[in-house]
Amino acid sequence: MTDQMLAPTGPISRDELIDFLNELLEAERAGARVALESARDASDPETVGLLKAIQDDEARWCAMLLRQIRVLGGAASPRMGAFHAKAMAIEDLKERLAFLNRGQGWVVRKLREVTPRVRDDALFSDLNHMLSSHVANINLTNSALG
Repeated sequence: MTDQMLAPTGPISRDELIDFLNELLEAERAGARVALESARDASDPETVGLLKAIQDDEARWCAMLLRQIRVLGGAASPRMGAFHAKAMAIEDLKERLAFLNRGQGWVVRKLREVTPRVRDDALFSDLNHMLSSHVANINLTNSALG
């Protein structure tokens, strides 16, 4: 096994945690923007409702991440993830929604990887709630995509 294959297992350091939360923040900003702009492109009321719900959820997680970064004494990244440009380059709305769903899956994988190393109970709870929310959004989107 190479070092890249071995995931750290001990508690995450404050600096690593702030970097991780900022990585998530950038991704959540991108997801929120993609959902918002895609809802404007959608004509089907069910798709619009799904995208607005995802956008609201992503915005909620942005606020949580900003709060937790401040609690840790970190500086929040002002950037938006590259995911936004990649997603918006997809013209077909159904394909873009599937891409957005893959982005939600990326967040789930990152949370499952890092959350076990978080020792702060409040942050651990927030991240687990975020994880559950993303899994629910994936399932809703999969149902909508058929």
